[in-house]
Amino acid sequence: MPKAPVTAPASLTYEAALQELEALVARVESGQLPLDELLVGYQRGAELLKICRDRLQAVEQQIKVLDGKSDEAKPWTQE
Repeated sequence: MPKAPVTAPASLTYEAALQELEALVARVESGQLPLDELLVGYQRGAELLKICRDRLQAVEQQIKVLDGKSDEAKPWTQE
């Protein structure tokens, strides 16, 4: 099975990270991956999950700022 290209976290959008994570989960759940690839897949999945969570958290914080429910009034920047 060909390995997925490793993309630097800063260059991944939320949608791209989520799509890669979903594909990775499907491959793991298929039960067809060798043990070594499972470990690599788990590590990559953890990275992708962190990217998604960080992006969501940034958006949630910005929504709080826009709604005036946050003490922080900082401009939103996409990472």
